[in-house]
Amino acid sequence: MADLHKLAQMLQELDDQMVACMKCGMCQAVCPVFAESLNEADVTRGKIALLENLAKEMIADAKGVQEKLNKCLLCGSCAANCPSGVKIMDIFLKARIIVNTYMGLSPVKKVILKGMLTRPALFNSLVSIAARFQGVFSRPVNDLIGSSCSQWLSPVIGDRHFLSLAKEPLHSAVPSLDTAPGASGLKVAFFPGCVVDKMFPRVGHAVLKVMAHHGVGVYLPAGQSCCGIPALSSGDRESYEKLVAANAKVFAKGSYDVLITPCATCTATIKELWPKFVDGFDPTTRAQVLAMSEKAMDVNQFLVDKVGVTAVDKPTGGTRVTVHDPCHLAKSLGVRKQPRTLLAANREYELVEMAEADRCCGCGGSFNLAHYEVSRSIGRRKRDNIVASKADVVATGCPACMMQISDMLSQAGDRIAVRHPVEIYAETID
Repeated sequence: MADLHKLAQMLQELDDQMVACMKCGMCQAVCPVFAESLNEADVTRGKIALLENLAKEMIADAKGVQEKLNKCLLCGSCAANCPSGVKIMDIFLKARIIVNTYMGLSPVKKVILKGMLTRPALFNSLVSIAARFQGVFSRPVNDLIGSSCSQWLSPVIGDRHFLSLAKEPLHSAVPSLDTAPGASGLKVAFFPGCVVDKMFPRVGHAVLKVMAHHGVGVYLPAGQSCCGIPALSSGDRESYEKLVAANAKVFAKGSYDVLITPCATCTATIKELWPKFVDGFDPTTRAQVLAMSEKAMDVNQFLVDKVGVTAVDKPTGGTRVTVHDPCHLAKSLGVRKQPRTLLAANREYELVEMAEADRCCGCGGSFNLAHYEVSRSIGRRKRDNIVASKADVVATGCPACMMQISDMLSQAGDRIAVRHPVEIYAETID
């Protein structure tokens, strides 16, 4: 049983943040989960009503409270459209921490978060083993997208069309790097993130190629850990703090101007969430975490705003490309223009906009695992908008979105490639 004094203090902090909610219901219009269920408990207003009586509700039905809190994508659509400026994501994350502190983690999450994720060397080894044997249990279904399915694993993963683990993750191909600034006079620290490292190393290689071309020095330290968002969104603050502290330690050994990531979720976590959950660190670690957070920037934004990449004057437009705006990039960080500028820097592509470009794709990390049918229904709407744009390629700055969109397109039999904007820009470099 958790320390009651600590729980009481956390509940008071939560109450102080919720008073700004006017219960106006604006969140209903933008919540992708509510659009599917039309259930008031699935929208922000309903969840805040639940949280206002959290102590009583936890005692009465802690598991039920946990299930209601977890049925949320954490996409930030409600926060971005809240007329009162309620810090909704902060509230939901703190509430999950409170409930987890009271209940404890499930056995599965204990294994994943505490047993694997907080042990990067073990995690890397297990993923490498899985990558070697994945072909035994799966078969390719769409060569353009690179997706597979598995009859053997269908009792666990359902009808998903998934992307394969990389044969050589980025951390194996480039264990570490520390190069001096070139013509740009800039040096970046490079945080690839778990999904780029293990599933899309091609994106990481494209980033390194582009930095070298522009004379940007790169500090890529060995021993990087997850950014911590899977643990934090699960309410496991202990694992979150271990991951963040480990990253702070390895990155503190280098000198750099900007910390870049090609993952919208990692960027938003480091930039927006790390500074809000630092009170558990010692003074030295806290200072390192805040320094990293202050320097964090999306790679698309860095290349356009800092390096000065611009669109070409006369594109030939041989390939049509549309853009999906990841929630964490567009809604949390306000980065919308830069990925489009990066795409327009390749004269071989014609940029075409899809409808609802910034509407959530339905992934939501573990939400996709726990509520796949809702996730897939939201994702199909995104797929329909992509197809209606008549694009040959859909580009997005979040590898999790790349996975979700690939699943939706592949299940429908569509032959539309899914790429990261930096990959398309890297094609312009010999």
